Amino acid sequence: MLAGACRVLIAVWFAMHFISGAAADQKTLHIASIDWCPQLCIDGDKAGYITDIVEQIFEASPYDLAIKIYPWSRAIQYTRAGRVHALLSPAKAEAPDLVYPAEEIGVQRMCFFVLTDNPWTFEGTSSLEGHLTAVATDTSIEELNEFISKRTDLFFFAPYSDEYLKNSIDMLVLGRVNSFLFTHNSTVHAARQLGMENRIRQAGCVSVAKVYMAFSPTEEMASDVAEMRAYFDSAMAKFKLDGRVSGVMARYGLSDWTQPEGVLER
Repeated sequence: MLAGACRVLIAVWFAMHFISGAAADQKTLHIASIDWCPQLCIDGDKAGYITDIVEQIFEASPYDLAIKIYPWSRAIQYTRAGRVHALLSPAKAEAPDLVYPAEEIGVQRMCFFVLTDNPWTFEGTSSLEGHLTAVATDTSIEELNEFISKRTDLFFFAPYSDEYLKNSIDMLVLGRVNSFLFTHNSTVHAARQLGMENRIRQAGCVSVAKVYMAFSPTEEMASDVAEMRAYFDSAMAKFKLDGRVSGVMARYGLSDWTQPEGVLER
């Protein structure tokens, strides 16, 4: 009996030693994220489809993920300065100096939103004359970026935070702005959460852009980032090839953004 007990204790010791050794071999991958549901969520039982994908592709990796939530502009700055390894999840135009992998991790469609009783619809830049639109700081609207930089008088700029969409909807209701411009999925999600889905409507969209897990450009992190980016690209390509994106998106009632019809739907 003693011999049997000793064998069990030895087996347990070896198992614990192996597990602790494997954990010790893992490198911590520090990631700056934001509150941008349903892509990146901080409340509820769902982490967001981008977070889900990142966690799944790194599940069997040599990296231990450490994800922290920041305001958007600060998250970009921390990644740029090398305080974290990676950022979730900019379009390239939003932070062009970061290091981007070949594989995207999602798409964003930027749309105008107005009160339901407002007949206005975006029909090119001429339709923005005499019209005040709220837009988040450090957000890229792709083909409108140049126009916005020249006609700042037509836009109200606000820092992006977890209150951005609530504040934008409140400004619409109070008549402080005529419209706001933000990503389609997040706005629809927030409106449902706030019970405002019948008070606002989409009034035209301007761009669809790929979003990424972008990495720090600092020289001190260059070696680690090269390895992390290579791992991400390989794992993300396989994740898509295996058809696993659709399963993640279905949990959020969204279509597969890797398919043409999925992008158009958004």
